[in-house]
Amino acid sequence: MSTPSVLTFGCRLNAHESDGMAHHARGQEDTIIVNTCAVTTTAERQARQAIRRAHRERPEAKIVVTGCASEIDAKRWMDLPGVIRVVPNADKLKPATWGDERSDLPPSRHARALLQVQQGCDHRCTFCIIPYGRGDSRSTPTAEAITRARALTENGHREIVLTGVDIASWQGDRGEGLGQMCRTLLKAVPEIERLRLSSIDPVILDPETGDQDLWWLLENEPRLMPHLHLSLQAGSDLILKRMKRRHDTARVAAMLRHARALRPDIGIGADLIAGFPTESDILFEETLSFIEEQAIPFLHVFPYSERPGTPAARMPAVPNGERQARAARLREAGDTNRDAFLARFIGRTLDVLIETPNRGHSAEFAPVRLADDLPTSLRGSILPIEIHTLSDGQLLGHWKISEDR
Repeated sequence: MSTPSVLTFGCRLNAHESDGMAHHARGQEDTIIVNTCAVTTTAERQARQAIRRAHRERPEAKIVVTGCASEIDAKRWMDLPGVIRVVPNADKLKPATWGDERSDLPPSRHARALLQVQQGCDHRCTFCIIPYGRGDSRSTPTAEAITRARALTENGHREIVLTGVDIASWQGDRGEGLGQMCRTLLKAVPEIERLRLSSIDPVILDPETGDQDLWWLLENEPRLMPHLHLSLQAGSDLILKRMKRRHDTARVAAMLRHARALRPDIGIGADLIAGFPTESDILFEETLSFIEEQAIPFLHVFPYSERPGTPAARMPAVPNGERQARAARLREAGDTNRDAFLARFIGRTLDVLIETPNRGHSAEFAPVRLADDLPTSLRGSILPIEIHTLSDGQLLGHWKISEDR
């Protein structure tokens, strides 16, 4: 059965939701679904440009717009050429929205299957517009998460990534937190070989006040991947305070020490905003020094983007050129950290989830490229890869085929 065209902008969660919409809108060949993002003005502009281009190229197509940007200002998107409907975020994954009477779960097209367990956000960081597009935090019930996880493993997925807007805020009906949900999920679905967390608020991993079930899993459960991606945003306490974040650098440093003591090879990632309003040269240097001192290898760096209606948009701005320059320096520091982290794996054999014929990721989320293409039938397999060198930010290696094969 044919599927509609889907244009996706923004985060991994949006990509996951686009898969669901395409699944429920099967058979609607003359439909273009545009899943918008409101994180940056660039993402909004690109989505508007894509809609205009789609209408020029396919004037007969019905364009349906959804996502965070359209949630915030639906009329602005309805006024674009070819747009016949704006679907609220709350409705975009409902089968009935797309005329689908079936209740089957959408398959994942990724080797690492995404499992959404949370939606929305209760916090109001001064730079962020997302709560206005996603609403307050809502948690997927554990029983529903188990059902979805079983469906994914039955479809052959060996790694599942828990995702959401703020998965650290997940809460069960009896007050249980994310770590307890992960423990229950792994016990109920033993077929899950790898469970990975997507971006997470550092406050949940405070060694003293954070989720102790998550710490137990990191120490005792090999199926929970040794990989954390932190919604860090800055390494300056004053900037973190002005962002209205709930963590500080001392607690993050303590968390990293504890995580590395439990899993010495753990891969650490972080989101960072460069050039946040009021960020002086000295405050930026604090962030840069923190990243270097903590040796965080996998950075996702954004130059600050004003979002009208947020408190940060009214603060004294850093010039755009300086934002870009600071982002470049952070990325350079990240590249140095990444190469130092990856170098430890040279000469070792890593279990790698094969995502394309010649690429994949290790448990630590180290990117691995293979010397030779593998058969497409091995996509989604976890194979032992012998690492022999490092190049362009990737480990290079070959499949170590056992003698009994």
